[in-house]
Amino acid sequence: MKRNKHIKTILAAAALCLAVTSCMDDDWNDPTGTIPPYGNNNLTETNVVTIAQLKEMYSYALTDQTDTAKITEDIQIKARVTGNDVGGNLYNQISVDDGTGGLIICINKGGLWGYLPVGQEILVSLKDLYIGTYGNQPQIGTPYTNSSGYTSPSRMNHTLWLEHVRLLGEPDVSKIDTLEFDMSKIDDADYMAENSGRLMIARGVTLTQANGTKTFAPEAEKDGGNSVNRYVNGEGNLVVRSSTYADFAGTPMPTGKVDIVGIFTRYTSTWQILMRTDTDFKKSE
Repeated sequence: MKRNKHIKTILAAAALCLAVTSCMDDDWNDPTGTIPPYGNNNLTETNVVTIAQLKEMYSYALTDQTDTAKITEDIQIKARVTGNDVGGNLYNQISVDDGTGGLIICINKGGLWGYLPVGQEILVSLKDLYIGTYGNQPQIGTPYTNSSGYTSPSRMNHTLWLEHVRLLGEPDVSKIDTLEFDMSKIDDADYMAENSGRLMIARGVTLTQANGTKTFAPEAEKDGGNSVNRYVNGEGNLVVRSSTYADFAGTPMPTGKVDIVGIFTRYTSTWQILMRTDTDFKKSE
Protein backbone atom coordinates (compact mmCIF):
# COMPACT_ATOMS: atom_id res chain seq x y z
CA MET A 1 0.00 0.00 0.00
CA LYS A 2 2.83 2.39 0.88
CA ARG A 3 4.52 1.59 -2.48
CA ASN A 4 1.30 2.37 -4.42
CA LYS A 5 0.81 5.57 -2.47
CA HIS A 6 4.41 6.60 -3.23
CA ILE A 7 3.93 5.94 -6.96
CA LYS A 8 0.70 7.99 -7.01
CA THR A 9 2.51 10.88 -5.32
CA ILE A 10 5.26 10.79 -7.94
CA LEU A 11 2.74 10.67 -10.79
CA ALA A 12 0.78 13.59 -9.33
CA ALA A 13 3.95 15.64 -8.98
CA ALA A 14 4.93 14.82 -12.57
CA ALA A 15 1.51 15.88 -13.83
CA LEU A 16 1.77 19.16 -11.95
CA CYS A 17 5.20 19.81 -13.46
CA LEU A 18 3.86 19.18 -16.95
CA ALA A 19 0.94 21.53 -16.36
CA VAL A 20 3.17 24.30 -15.06
CA THR A 21 5.66 23.80 -17.91
CA SER A 22 2.81 23.95 -20.42
CA CYS A 23 1.52 27.21 -18.95
CA MET A 24 5.01 28.68 -19.01
CA ASP A 25 5.98 27.63 -22.55
CA ASP A 26 5.86 31.22 -23.72
CA ASP A 27 8.18 32.27 -20.91
CA TRP A 28 10.69 29.53 -21.73
CA ASN A 29 10.65 30.46 -25.41
CA ASP A 30 10.81 34.17 -24.63
CA PRO A 31 12.85 34.67 -21.46
CA THR A 32 12.90 38.44 -22.02
CA GLY A 33 9.25 38.59 -20.91
CA THR A 34 8.06 40.42 -24.05
CA ILE A 35 5.15 38.02 -24.56
CA PRO A 36 2.11 39.37 -22.64
CA PRO A 37 1.02 37.04 -19.80
CA TYR A 38 -2.64 37.94 -20.41
CA GLY A 39 -4.85 37.40 -23.42
CA ASN A 40 -4.71 35.25 -26.54
CA ASN A 41 -1.31 35.67 -28.16
CA ASN A 42 -2.41 33.49 -31.10
CA LEU A 43 -4.77 36.17 -32.41
CA THR A 44 -3.57 37.83 -35.61
CA GLU A 45 -4.90 40.93 -37.34
CA THR A 46 -7.49 39.81 -39.88
CA ASN A 47 -10.68 41.57 -40.93
CA VAL A 48 -10.11 44.57 -38.66
CA VAL A 49 -12.95 47.09 -38.80
CA THR A 50 -13.16 50.51 -37.19
CA ILE A 51 -15.47 51.15 -34.26
CA ALA A 52 -17.45 53.51 -36.52
CA GLN A 53 -17.85 50.72 -39.09
CA LEU A 54 -18.86 48.26 -36.38
CA LYS A 55 -21.59 50.60 -35.16
CA GLU A 56 -22.82 51.03 -38.72
CA MET A 57 -22.85 47.27 -39.32
CA TYR A 58 -24.93 46.71 -36.18
CA SER A 59 -26.92 49.93 -36.20
CA TYR A 60 -30.13 47.92 -35.82
CA ALA A 61 -28.86 46.54 -32.50
CA LEU A 62 -27.96 50.01 -31.30
CA THR A 63 -31.45 51.36 -31.94
CA ASP A 64 -33.39 48.39 -30.56
CA GLN A 65 -33.52 49.10 -26.84
CA THR A 66 -34.81 45.67 -25.84
CA ASP A 67 -32.24 43.18 -27.09
CA THR A 68 -28.67 42.51 -28.19
CA ALA A 69 -27.17 41.08 -31.38
CA LYS A 70 -24.66 38.25 -31.59
CA ILE A 71 -21.70 39.14 -33.77
CA THR A 72 -21.45 36.31 -36.27
CA GLU A 73 -18.84 37.78 -38.61
CA ASP A 74 -15.18 36.97 -37.98
CA ILE A 75 -14.22 40.61 -37.42
CA GLN A 76 -11.93 42.45 -35.03
CA ILE A 77 -11.36 45.94 -33.68
CA LYS A 78 -7.99 47.45 -32.81
CA ALA A 79 -8.16 50.23 -30.24
CA ARG A 80 -6.52 51.75 -27.17
CA VAL A 81 -7.82 51.66 -23.62
CA THR A 82 -9.01 55.11 -22.54
CA GLY A 83 -10.60 54.19 -19.21
CA ASN A 84 -10.48 51.38 -16.66
CA ASP A 85 -11.30 50.63 -13.03
CA VAL A 86 -8.14 52.07 -11.49
CA GLY A 87 -10.06 54.74 -9.57
CA GLY A 88 -13.09 52.60 -8.76
CA ASN A 89 -15.53 54.62 -10.86
CA LEU A 90 -15.72 52.33 -13.89
CA TYR A 91 -16.87 48.95 -12.62
CA ASN A 92 -16.18 45.71 -14.52
CA GLN A 93 -15.64 47.56 -17.76
CA ILE A 94 -13.13 49.38 -19.90
CA SER A 95 -13.57 52.07 -22.53
CA VAL A 96 -11.68 51.89 -25.81
CA ASP A 97 -11.22 54.23 -28.79
CA ASP A 98 -9.65 53.77 -32.20
CA GLY A 99 -9.93 57.36 -33.42
CA THR A 100 -13.27 56.79 -35.15
CA GLY A 101 -15.36 56.26 -32.04
CA GLY A 102 -15.55 54.93 -28.51
CA LEU A 103 -16.99 51.75 -27.06
CA ILE A 104 -17.58 50.19 -23.64
CA ILE A 105 -16.48 46.57 -23.12
CA CYS A 106 -18.02 44.77 -20.13
CA ILE A 107 -15.85 42.22 -18.30
CA ASN A 108 -16.67 40.37 -15.09
CA LYS A 109 -13.36 41.01 -13.36
CA GLY A 110 -11.91 43.51 -10.92
CA GLY A 111 -8.42 44.98 -11.17
CA LEU A 112 -8.55 45.26 -14.97
CA TRP A 113 -6.26 48.27 -14.78
CA GLY A 114 -3.43 45.91 -13.81
CA TYR A 115 -3.01 44.60 -17.36
CA LEU A 116 -5.24 47.03 -19.29
CA PRO A 117 -3.78 50.42 -18.34
CA VAL A 118 -4.83 53.58 -20.13
CA GLY A 119 -2.90 53.73 -23.41
CA GLN A 120 -2.69 49.96 -23.90
CA GLU A 121 -3.51 48.97 -27.47
CA ILE A 122 -5.56 45.81 -27.84
CA LEU A 123 -6.87 43.60 -30.62
CA VAL A 124 -10.34 42.23 -29.92
CA SER A 125 -11.88 39.32 -31.80
CA LEU A 126 -15.62 40.06 -31.83
CA LYS A 127 -17.03 36.83 -33.25
CA ASP A 128 -19.57 35.27 -30.84
CA LEU A 129 -19.61 38.30 -28.53
CA TYR A 130 -22.70 40.52 -28.32
CA ILE A 131 -23.32 44.15 -29.14
CA GLY A 132 -26.17 46.37 -28.02
CA THR A 133 -26.88 49.26 -25.70
CA TYR A 134 -27.50 50.02 -22.08
CA GLY A 135 -29.51 53.21 -21.88
CA ASN A 136 -28.52 53.92 -25.50
CA GLN A 137 -24.80 53.54 -24.71
CA PRO A 138 -23.15 51.06 -27.15
CA GLN A 139 -21.49 48.15 -25.35
CA ILE A 140 -19.84 44.80 -26.01
CA GLY A 141 -20.38 41.84 -23.69
CA THR A 142 -22.73 38.92 -23.17
CA PRO A 143 -26.53 39.20 -22.81
CA TYR A 144 -28.22 39.92 -19.50
CA THR A 145 -31.99 40.20 -19.16
CA ASN A 146 -33.39 42.11 -16.20
CA SER A 147 -36.70 41.61 -14.43
CA SER A 148 -38.43 43.97 -16.88
CA GLY A 149 -37.42 41.84 -19.86
CA TYR A 150 -34.81 44.32 -21.06
CA THR A 151 -31.72 42.61 -22.50
CA SER A 152 -28.40 44.45 -22.72
CA PRO A 153 -24.73 43.52 -23.18
CA SER A 154 -23.35 42.89 -19.71
CA ARG A 155 -20.21 41.54 -18.08
CA MET A 156 -18.68 38.61 -19.98
CA ASN A 157 -16.80 35.88 -18.15
CA HIS A 158 -13.15 36.86 -17.72
CA THR A 159 -11.94 33.57 -19.23
CA LEU A 160 -14.04 34.27 -22.32
CA TRP A 161 -12.59 37.77 -22.54
CA LEU A 162 -9.03 36.46 -22.40
CA GLU A 163 -9.79 34.24 -25.40
CA HIS A 164 -10.90 37.29 -27.40
CA VAL A 165 -8.21 39.86 -26.63
CA ARG A 166 -4.55 40.31 -27.48
CA LEU A 167 -2.34 43.00 -25.97
CA LEU A 168 -0.27 44.88 -28.55
CA GLY A 169 2.99 46.48 -27.54
CA GLU A 170 3.54 48.72 -24.54
CA PRO A 171 1.00 51.23 -23.15
CA ASP A 172 1.40 54.68 -24.70
CA VAL A 173 -0.82 57.42 -23.26
CA SER A 174 0.50 59.90 -25.83
CA LYS A 175 -1.39 57.97 -28.52
CA ILE A 176 -4.73 58.83 -26.90
CA ASP A 177 -6.63 61.98 -27.87
CA THR A 178 -8.74 63.80 -25.30
CA LEU A 179 -11.46 65.46 -27.35
CA GLU A 180 -12.93 68.87 -26.53
CA PHE A 181 -16.58 68.58 -25.56
CA ASP A 182 -18.62 71.10 -27.52
CA MET A 183 -21.11 72.62 -25.07
CA SER A 184 -23.05 74.14 -27.95
CA LYS A 185 -23.95 70.62 -29.12
CA ILE A 186 -25.15 69.31 -25.79
CA ASP A 187 -28.64 68.70 -27.23
CA ASP A 188 -27.43 67.48 -30.64
CA ALA A 189 -28.53 63.83 -30.98
CA ASP A 190 -26.07 63.10 -33.79
CA TYR A 191 -23.19 64.56 -31.76
CA MET A 192 -24.16 62.38 -28.80
CA ALA A 193 -24.39 59.23 -30.93
CA GLU A 194 -21.01 59.97 -32.51
CA ASN A 195 -19.13 60.75 -29.31
CA SER A 196 -20.69 58.74 -26.49
CA GLY A 197 -18.10 56.42 -25.01
CA ARG A 198 -15.15 58.68 -25.82
CA LEU A 199 -12.54 60.36 -23.62
CA MET A 200 -13.39 64.09 -23.58
CA ILE A 201 -12.87 67.25 -21.58
CA ALA A 202 -15.44 69.90 -20.65
CA ARG A 203 -13.65 73.19 -19.99
CA GLY A 204 -14.70 76.07 -17.79
CA VAL A 205 -17.82 74.44 -16.38
CA THR A 206 -19.31 74.62 -12.91
CA LEU A 207 -20.64 71.87 -10.68
CA THR A 208 -24.05 73.22 -9.75
CA GLN A 209 -24.21 71.67 -6.27
CA ALA A 210 -20.62 72.46 -5.24
CA ASN A 211 -20.41 74.55 -2.05
CA GLY A 212 -16.94 73.71 -0.76
CA THR A 213 -18.06 70.81 1.43
CA LYS A 214 -20.52 68.74 -0.62
CA THR A 215 -18.77 65.65 -1.95
CA PHE A 216 -19.02 63.84 -5.27
CA ALA A 217 -20.76 60.67 -4.11
CA PRO A 218 -21.88 60.41 -0.48
CA GLU A 219 -23.46 57.12 0.51
CA ALA A 220 -26.63 58.87 1.70
CA GLU A 221 -27.40 60.19 -1.80
CA LYS A 222 -26.71 57.09 -3.91
CA ASP A 223 -29.23 55.79 -6.42
CA GLY A 224 -30.04 52.21 -7.35
CA GLY A 225 -26.73 51.96 -9.19
CA ASN A 226 -24.72 52.96 -6.10
CA SER A 227 -23.85 56.22 -7.82
CA VAL A 228 -24.60 59.92 -7.54
CA ASN A 229 -25.24 62.41 -10.35
CA ARG A 230 -23.96 65.98 -10.02
CA TYR A 231 -25.31 68.54 -12.48
CA VAL A 232 -22.94 70.53 -14.65
CA ASN A 233 -23.77 74.16 -15.45
CA GLY A 234 -27.25 73.55 -14.10
CA GLU A 235 -27.94 71.34 -17.12
CA GLY A 236 -30.35 68.47 -16.59
CA ASN A 237 -28.77 66.47 -19.41
CA LEU A 238 -25.10 66.85 -18.44
CA VAL A 239 -23.94 65.25 -15.20
CA VAL A 240 -20.81 64.00 -13.49
CA ARG A 241 -21.69 60.45 -12.42
CA SER A 242 -19.62 59.00 -9.59
CA SER A 243 -19.78 55.67 -7.82
CA THR A 244 -19.88 55.63 -4.04
CA TYR A 245 -16.98 53.17 -4.38
CA ALA A 246 -14.82 55.62 -6.36
CA ASP A 247 -11.60 56.71 -4.69
CA PHE A 248 -12.77 60.32 -4.95
CA ALA A 249 -16.34 59.69 -3.74
CA GLY A 250 -15.67 61.56 -0.49
CA THR A 251 -13.78 64.42 -2.12
CA PRO A 252 -15.50 67.84 -1.91
CA MET A 253 -16.55 69.11 -5.32
CA PRO A 254 -14.49 72.10 -6.45
CA THR A 255 -16.28 75.43 -6.66
CA GLY A 256 -15.93 77.93 -9.47
CA LYS A 257 -14.88 77.13 -13.02
CA VAL A 258 -13.33 73.70 -13.52
CA ASP A 259 -12.09 71.48 -16.33
CA ILE A 260 -13.45 67.94 -16.14
CA VAL A 261 -12.03 64.97 -18.05
CA GLY A 262 -13.74 61.62 -18.29
CA ILE A 263 -15.42 59.01 -20.42
CA PHE A 264 -18.53 60.72 -21.80
CA THR A 265 -21.19 58.03 -21.83
CA ARG A 266 -24.92 58.40 -22.26
CA TYR A 267 -28.00 57.23 -20.46
CA THR A 268 -30.96 57.79 -22.78
CA SER A 269 -30.58 61.52 -23.60
CA THR A 270 -28.31 62.45 -20.67
CA TRP A 271 -24.55 62.89 -20.97
CA GLN A 272 -22.69 61.20 -18.10
CA ILE A 273 -19.09 62.14 -17.38
CA LEU A 274 -17.31 59.19 -15.77
CA MET A 275 -14.12 60.50 -14.22
CA ARG A 276 -11.42 57.84 -13.92
CA THR A 277 -9.31 59.21 -11.05
CA ASP A 278 -9.13 62.31 -8.85
CA THR A 279 -6.76 63.88 -11.39
CA ASP A 280 -9.59 64.16 -13.91
CA PHE A 281 -10.77 67.52 -12.56
CA LYS A 282 -8.94 70.75 -11.86
CA LYS A 283 -9.55 74.47 -11.59
CA SER A 284 -9.77 76.19 -14.95
CA GLU A 285 -6.82 78.36 -15.84
